[in-house]
Amino acid sequence: MARPTHHLRLVTRLVDGDICAYDLDAGVLGVLTPTVVCRPSPGDDVVEYAVSPDLRRAFYTTLDAAVCVTADGVEIWRSEFEPRSEHRMGHRPGCVLSLDGSTVWIYRPDVMAGRGRPDQWVALDAGTGALVAQADLRTVGHGGEQFVHPEDGHVLLDVGEGQDGSVIYRASLVEGRMDLVPYPWDDRCLIGLSPDGNHFMTVAHDQTDVALHTYPDGKVTFALSVDAFGHDPDEISVEWSGGHLGPDTVVVSLMGETEDEQEWFRHYTVDAHSGRVHGEFDARTEDPYDLRPLGDGSWLTTDPSGHPIRRTRS
Repeated sequence: MARPTHHLRLVTRLVDGDICAYDLDAGVLGVLTPTVVCRPSPGDDVVEYAVSPDLRRAFYTTLDAAVCVTADGVEIWRSEFEPRSEHRMGHRPGCVLSLDGSTVWIYRPDVMAGRGRPDQWVALDAGTGALVAQADLRTVGHGGEQFVHPEDGHVLLDVGEGQDGSVIYRASLVEGRMDLVPYPWDDRCLIGLSPDGNHFMTVAHDQTDVALHTYPDGKVTFALSVDAFGHDPDEISVEWSGGHLGPDTVVVSLMGETEDEQEWFRHYTVDAHSGRVHGEFDARTEDPYDLRPLGDGSWLTTDPSGHPIRRTRS
């Protein structure tokens, strides 16, 4: 898979119904202003979304389709999920763009959508919406989070199956087919990749520990249970959030309850190589999931306007 000569480092948010893309290479801190704002087609309820590296197109899923539009809302193509689902809850199709912007990867939770077929992972041509490759999955997922590897362009997919656990796959396109590799777990949730792509972070589905793994084989580098942070594992859990703050540091989130059943959470930084816990980390957010570490020492939270806030420790 070819890499572009210049690839903007973008993040996207859905704000007031529009798909907003922000250029992280600009180095701006504080509340970010979108570099481009894309309008979905009229009547579409956007589920997940991405913006092309050249900022000219947006891609998104609804409950029943994958769609491509220009920045000003002109629809380029639409790939319908047939048959249309009669279920409006419990399934969220995922959408991510390949590293070079040529392919849209779609996770389709077709079992929960009631389509009478297995869940699918589908690769579409970003220019035309034509099918490039697809694979049936052995999952019954509600949704799936996809991560694009920063170097080899492979895509990792974490399928959330509710109380039944979480399944992680890795895939690439080889001569027009999808080369699909499942990881040997059904009880770990993928949180994110290291900036260099050499490691990835998972949290146990039962929220008892966090682990770092080597990529691509998944070998555990270290695992930390709740007691490593000085808390009682019978009362405190690891949240499915966090990630690499920088090449040498990961952020881990813990959640608990006070005696009067009020939830609290704390973030901690951990050495990404040794697993040594550094201490508490003030992410300046009131939501354990409103935290996106960017791998360069900065992280995102959300402004009341819906736009991201980029922060650093300094």
